Amino acid sequence: MQRRSSRSARRRPRVPGRTLTGILAAAGLAAFAPWPAQAAPPGERTVTATLFERTYADVARACTDQLGPAGYGYVEVSPASEHIQGDQWWTSYQPVSYRIAGRLGDRAAFAAMARACHAAGVKVIADAVVNHMAAGSGTGTGGTRYTKYTYPGYYQDWDFHGCRRQISDYTDRDEVQNCELVGLADLDTGSDYVRTTLARYLDDLRSLGADGFRIDAAKHIAAADLAAIKGKMKDPGYWVQEVIHGDGEAVRPEEYTGMGDVDEFRYGTQLKSAFGSGDLARLKAVADGKLPGDKARTFVDNWDTERNGSTLTYKDGAAYTLANVFMLASPYGSPNVYSGYAWTDKDAGPPPSGSSGWTGEHAKREITGMVGFRNAVGAAELNNWWDDGGSAIAFGRGSAGFVALNAGDGPVSRTFTTPLPGGTYCDVVAADPAACGGHEVVVGADGSARITVPAHGAVALHLPR
Repeated sequence: MQRRSSRSARRRPRVPGRTLTGILAAAGLAAFAPWPAQAAPPGERTVTATLFERTYADVARACTDQLGPAGYGYVEVSPASEHIQGDQWWTSYQPVSYRIAGRLGDRAAFAAMARACHAAGVKVIADAVVNHMAAGSGTGTGGTRYTKYTYPGYYQDWDFHGCRRQISDYTDRDEVQNCELVGLADLDTGSDYVRTTLARYLDDLRSLGADGFRIDAAKHIAAADLAAIKGKMKDPGYWVQEVIHGDGEAVRPEEYTGMGDVDEFRYGTQLKSAFGSGDLARLKAVADGKLPGDKARTFVDNWDTERNGSTLTYKDGAAYTLANVFMLASPYGSPNVYSGYAWTDKDAGPPPSGSSGWTGEHAKREITGMVGFRNAVGAAELNNWWDDGGSAIAFGRGSAGFVALNAGDGPVSRTFTTPLPGGTYCDVVAADPAACGGHEVVVGADGSARITVPAHGAVALHLPR
């Protein structure tokens, strides 16, 4: 079995300008610093919107016009590194250099986006591909010529793991973390040179305004290697890592919580089961069997799961929207709203900017209203749970909010017990609180409220902020 090679056990050819000392000096990097994990994005605005494959210019406009006003705290953007040519979405995940020269925009566009988002009160999470480089050979989107295992200015053959075969056995930790994910050149992240190069890349994105990172394919990098890379950074910011849970697999999501948050894939799978079957009552125990809530980033779907069928997608219509409402209402985890584009071909790349091909989930009235709900209730505990044993549920959040959801085919009308003080509230799923007209709900002095929850819909109330 191929084992992780040791950099100290191999003689490294001298390459002018690529000495470790020179790189450290150029990048201003310090020795290993034990940066603590930062669980959940900081601040009151904790909801992330992932604007998958949107250009940086479009993200800047979205921050100004939509995300900031709605109360989103973070926007996640697709990889900035130069990548292989092609129209498919996955070309963004095959880097050939760490220049910002992909289809989404150049270095200036990335920095301008960060400035615009920050001005709108939105922080930027950059999707970072650090496990591997591209397969094959050719010319990248920024003009870099490359072949597999040779990427000029960055890496040569000895910077990659010796296992040059595709991963097939996920019960074998060594194979998962040292062999090649779908044939992509697997970086030797145990190498001090590779670690330093990756830290320098991430530091550069930080200098341009990135506030944190989504670490792509983190499962395929040993947790100790990721900790070492993070430790070489000047200030790593917020980290969330892609570690897909698999029954019986050797690598577990829990191993990565020391570096930051982890995407909780089991959450989206459970939401599909509940909303797909109409059995919402089971969601009372949605946190069971998953990562601790202060370590988990939750999502209804992402670009991988919407294509492999493991979660709900925009194609599920009202059930998909309702699942997002539940995610934003529930106290478990840090919610991430995915907003992509319509597709029939699973490989299809993004539509043109400004076209009608984008789903725009992040800007839907039901979703933006619930982002405000999340900001209003904060970390308040769940209380006043009610369900009908199947498709309808309701619950409170501390004394600040109340939500009722109905996945059934007919309306649910009843008197609910809310934790809210008496008064008149706006249903933020249906209307903007600033112009609620016709969507008010009266809560009595005892917290009771007569509410009709529409079929495949929701009602949400919260105290003003």
